Formats: sequence, C-alpha cells, structure tokens
Amino acid sequence: MFRPKLPDVPTPPTAPVIPQQTHPSVPSAGRSLTPWVGVVTAAVVVGVVLTALLAALAVTAISVAIAAVVLRSLVSGAHRR
Repeated sequence: MFRPKLPDVPTPPTAPVIPQQTHPSVPSAGRSLTPWVGVVTAAVVVGVVLTALLAALAVTAISVAIAAVVLRSLVSGAHRR
C-alpha cells in the first residue's frame, strides 16, 4: 500500500540523436548596408587625419632639430672668434 511505484524503464532510441547546429544569421538581401558604409567611411577618414597629423608632427620635430643644430654651430663659431 505504501510502496512507491517505479516508472517503467524507457527503451533507448535505436538511431543516434544528432544535435541541431545553429548557423549565424546572414544579412538578407532586403537589408540595407548603408549604416555600415557610413561607419567604415568615418573610420577611414579618422585614420587618414590622424596619420597626416602624425606625419606633420614628425616633419616639424625634424625641422626644429636641424635648426637647433645649425644655431648651435653658429653660436659656438661666434664664441671661438
């Protein structure tokens, strides 16, 4: 009367169960890529501007260094006379 009734043991499936694979979603042909074009364009423009600024800074530093060497040689030449 108070004995628990055990469930029947299920039979294992005969075919192996293969899990479903999910593939990443690919943008459909109806989807607009215009926002991505704007982001890529902005990134390219920022990269070009930063590269130009870095090149200008390097040229300025080299020019100042050359001017300093020339002025130093002129000043030291004036003291020797």
